[in-house]
Amino acid sequence: MDSPLVRDPVYQQLNAKLKALMHRDYQLDDQFLTERQIVDRFGVSRATANKALASLVSEGLLEFRKGVGTFIRPRAIAYDVRSLVSFTEKARAAGKVPATELLTFGRVPAAEVEPEARDGLGAEADTLWVLDRLRTADGVPVILEHRYVVEALCPGLTRAEAKGSLYQAWTGRHRLAIGGADEVIRAIPLGREQAAQLGVPARSPALEVTAVGFLADGRRLWWERTLYRADRYEFHTRLGPISSATPARGALRTDAAASGASRNEYPAGGRRDPG
Repeated sequence: MDSPLVRDPVYQQLNAKLKALMHRDYQLDDQFLTERQIVDRFGVSRATANKALASLVSEGLLEFRKGVGTFIRPRAIAYDVRSLVSFTEKARAAGKVPATELLTFGRVPAAEVEPEARDGLGAEADTLWVLDRLRTADGVPVILEHRYVVEALCPGLTRAEAKGSLYQAWTGRHRLAIGGADEVIRAIPLGREQAAQLGVPARSPALEVTAVGFLADGRRLWWERTLYRADRYEFHTRLGPISSATPARGALRTDAAASGASRNEYPAGGRRDPG
């Protein structure tokens, strides 16, 4: 048994000891001590042990897996919301192996898609590519993507391109200049089907990104609704100087003029990985 905790506050002492133990004796994704093991090892109450574990979970150092136990949380994939980044590159930067499962790929008349997507892409869209993709890192599902792409702007899109980086396909073979994306990011609980696809329990938290992507000339190229597992992704940004607040808008700005005045403003090239 480790030396007992003798100074107040016990809760902070226990947290410090557990963090030191994690860094010294554990690797990412290892199963951590149980509440009972903490009680026996450090001579604290079950309430204190439970509070310490909950605190480490809230700090993002541990994660609780229902029916299994508490584990050292794997390194999250960092997402800089200010610039276009590749899922593949970011996953590799986090030490993970990326892969994509193409769940749906085909054409659909614009008149048959959900109203939000139809409105986002505008009346000029006629036929759309529809893609559903599951992105994985080290075989673990992390992103579930539902996307429509204006066919007239990238005719001949192939299944291989849809399974790879769309951004590379658009700027390469299709010679498109990406201007950016207007996005709304929300925290939501996952439905049963979505949770099953992402490999988590129903009602688990996720970050939902709804976006319209456009070309440098303002034409709209894609609409998407993408779900990110909240336990596997961290969205990063950098704030500018203090300024007066403006009311949030209830709808995506999708006209050409909105490229410099959206709720989430991005430089040429957009923000996130369209691929």
